[in-house]
Amino acid sequence: MSIETTATDEATVLARLSEMLQELLEEYGLDDAEITMDTTFHDDLELESVDLVALSGQLREHYGERVNFATFIAERDLEEIIALTVGELVRYIVASLRATA
Repeated sequence: MSIETTATDEATVLARLSEMLQELLEEYGLDDAEITMDTTFHDDLELESVDLVALSGQLREHYGERVNFATFIAERDLEEIIALTVGELVRYIVASLRATA
C-alpha cells in the first residue's frame, strides 16, 4: 500500500489520479486522452460503473482508508454521478487527505 502523506495539493493529486485513469483507459485504447479538472468521467472518458469500481480500488490501494470513493459517490444522485468531473474527485481527495493529516 502506498500512502502519501504530503500530496495534499490539487496539482499532485490530479497528476496521480490522471495516471490511474490512464491505466484504466489503456484497456480501451484511449490512453492518450487529455485529463484536466474539467474532464468528465462519463462523457469525456466514457467510463462505466465497473471502471469506477476499479478506480475506487486504485484509490484505496494508493491512499488507504483516508479516501473513501464509495462514500463520495453515495452522496450523489445519478445525474450528479453522470456529470462528475475529475476536478470534483480531486477536491474530495485533497479534502480527505487534509482532514486525516
